[in-house]
Amino acid sequence: MAKLSRATVCFAFRKMILLAVCVSLSCLPFFSSANRNDSINDRPIIGVLAQDVHSPTPNRTAYIAASYVKFLESAGARVVPVMINQTLEEYKTLFNSLNGILYPGGGASIISSGYERAAKIFYELAIEANQRGDYFPVWGTCLGYEQLTYLTSGKLVLSHTNTSGVSLPLNFTDDAKLSKMFKGFPAELMKDLASQPLTENSHKWSLAVSTYNVNEELKKFYKVLSTNTDGITEFVSTVEAYDYPIYGTQWHPEKNAFEWTRPYIPHSPSAVKTTFYMAEFFVSEARKNMHKFESKEEESKALIYNYSPVYTGPNGVFEQIYYF
Repeated sequence: MAKLSRATVCFAFRKMILLAVCVSLSCLPFFSSANRNDSINDRPIIGVLAQDVHSPTPNRTAYIAASYVKFLESAGARVVPVMINQTLEEYKTLFNSLNGILYPGGGASIISSGYERAAKIFYELAIEANQRGDYFPVWGTCLGYEQLTYLTSGKLVLSHTNTSGVSLPLNFTDDAKLSKMFKGFPAELMKDLASQPLTENSHKWSLAVSTYNVNEELKKFYKVLSTNTDGITEFVSTVEAYDYPIYGTQWHPEKNAFEWTRPYIPHSPSAVKTTFYMAEFFVSEARKNMHKFESKEEESKALIYNYSPVYTGPNGVFEQIYYF
């Protein structure tokens, strides 16, 4: 048999190496822009927790203010109402169908109510999910934020403040600039938030900074992004968890763009931008979750589109309310 030349052997060897490399690459994940988009949910669905109506009537025993729904929809999410007084199994099924949950403001008990029970179940499910790498964001506004302080600390930690019906600028902490929540905000808007009364407050109870500083559970869990004061008590007004996608504001980002019944709600361009940047942030967090309903039919049945908001008039606390 004729001997192969050295050049021929080298050429054949190079072809074998090239073929091996190509085969190896074909077995690896292909990180094209299309595949990267596969890990981003472009159809996020966020649950909004309902709560009891104070004076219930037939077919009106629970409610959600429509401004929370519009808040999330404005950033590209759809909404499912999370009804109170459901079974644990029903909540677990719904948790695995949603991409995040929002605890809204209101007047429910954070110790013993249908609102508290549902919030606790979803909070614990979110902690468990995030610990195993299943990214599930939670947001609390006003009462919802107060509920988070109770769920995290296991006790009532709130102090009475004179903060019902007032708009305030935010006193940002050093952690705010590097926070997940605010790092995408334009510098000009951050400046306006720090110098103008753009955040509407409708609460009588607050987490005092002095309480936060001595509560180990809260200090270990939450990073303080802003504080405020009623002139007597300095309180924590914005937080995000260190290790979980859990966020809270004592103030109402949804009101600036969608509520008009109270004169102290700010509607300036910067105030409205605040609404949309906060919404965009939370919805972007929900896009990282890939939960989905078992079928399109189940999804359609769950969406809030099955209900019609009721206009409550200029004397109402909210412009529109979904009743259940």
